Amino acid sequence: MELFDTHCHIHEILERLTPVHDKWVKGGVTDIEDVIATGRAAGVTRAMCVGTTARDSMLAVKTVANRDNLWASIGIHPHEAEDHVGNEKLLQQFAELATDAKVKAVGECGLDYFYEHSPKEAQKEILRFQLELAKKHNMPLIFHVRDAFDDFWPIFDEFEGVRGVVHSFSATKKELEQILARGLYVGLNGIMTFTKRPEQLEAAKAVPLDKLLLETDAPFLTPAPERGKICRLEHVKVTARFLADLHGEKLDNLAAATTNNARKLFEV
Repeated sequence: MELFDTHCHIHEILERLTPVHDKWVKGGVTDIEDVIATGRAAGVTRAMCVGTTARDSMLAVKTVANRDNLWASIGIHPHEAEDHVGNEKLLQQFAELATDAKVKAVGECGLDYFYEHSPKEAQKEILRFQLELAKKHNMPLIFHVRDAFDDFWPIFDEFEGVRGVVHSFSATKKELEQILARGLYVGLNGIMTFTKRPEQLEAAKAVPLDKLLLETDAPFLTPAPERGKICRLEHVKVTARFLADLHGEKLDNLAAATTNNARKLFEV
């Protein structure tokens, strides 16, 4: 059985560019090679290191350069949009990363109105910038959308032919139908194992197997019953087992389907 963690931040173990590094250290994790090895021992043979700022994306690219079956996605998270708007030099450096052979996606990018750490207009501007970059290089995108689908879809629909995944999906069947109607994949993680909202589980159960991706968002969102621990690559298997039961599928079948989906989307 092989599993693909399509969204993690293990590169941030190596250097403090965002507060995510502090999360790893506080959790007692300082050795990326150990995280990779224990993941592979659990069957997580492939992983996508996802950038959240321009400089963090540079670190992701550097981290995966000489490591087999690790790839990078370059992204500017909506929380970080305000710090990037108008910084043409930094955005140019970011855009140049798209030509690296191990960069397989753009994101995570999108809109987050739950926290709104950056103004909405800045979020929209940086989202469009990344959509344009992905379209230029014919790359998929990893989207982060929270409490913002009403504004997200009109922007997404400006860019014909764009493909990708809505990561950390935790909405309802209404949003799921909008996602599937546009041919996008759905990334599910540990949230589904501990949610108290039945409408989220109903939507997760309705995700077609050929549109499902697995992810950790490590070091965040550790699945039950491992809550309280730092989230690592091997926790993909815990979520996979939960989702297999939810879908009435054999674990091996769900693992094979989701890994094939990820390899198809990211072309790896």
